[in-house]
Amino acid sequence: MTIDTPGTDQEAAALAALGSRVLAEAGHGDMIWGHLAVRDPAGRGVWMKASGWGLEEIDQDRVLLVSWDGERLAGGEGLPDGGRVHLEYHIHTEVLRARPDAQVSLHTHSGTVNAFASLGEPLRPLSHDAVAFAEHGLPTFGATANLIRTPELGRALAADLGPARACLMPQHGLLTVGRDIAHAVMYAVLLERACGLQLTALAAGGPKRWTGHRESLEKDALVWSAGQIEAGWDYWVRRTERPAQR
Repeated sequence: MTIDTPGTDQEAAALAALGSRVLAEAGHGDMIWGHLAVRDPAGRGVWMKASGWGLEEIDQDRVLLVSWDGERLAGGEGLPDGGRVHLEYHIHTEVLRARPDAQVSLHTHSGTVNAFASLGEPLRPLSHDAVAFAEHGLPTFGATANLIRTPELGRALAADLGPARACLMPQHGLLTVGRDIAHAVMYAVLLERACGLQLTALAAGGPKRWTGHRESLEKDALVWSAGQIEAGWDYWVRRTERPAQR
């Protein structure tokens, strides 16, 4: 199985399950909420976890193939309810429609990111973490703080995200996308860390120094090269390698 482009249903479901558990291990769990989606290799939609389960509980049996219109096409056969599709599947179907360069999208309810987003502050590159968002900035979704429960809201989120790697969703969490699962998950990890560090600096009186834009772009290419992103992903996979909790 490759992290780049899963070739089979089984590989796509396995990546969606592993990515979900990695997010939980990295502190992005919120009881049964939050989700990650992997683009279907055959173009039928996305593979994402069934509703009603926590990120840390996800194995392949709890991953569904969801069509672009929200229909469950496969997976979930052994679940008591047959596998329910998340109400917010529109996040993934509309974002991945709009971003053919992305293979994975994810949405979590990071408390740290919500706290930072509430301040209306620009994200400053105070450490390595924030330079990952230097090239296209860190946009903010503005249409609603409510659930993304319609195609129109999904398209509005995709429009605000634009070409960026991540988007703040004030009072709701975050969205990240990636060319593979390693990039999407690592961007969520880096964004939470960057927001947490800036919150600490703000509490201490506010940051006085940060990396300039040009050097941030240079630093991103070096510090967050594909090899480094994959090394970070491998670290989280090693921490997560244990049976899914039931």
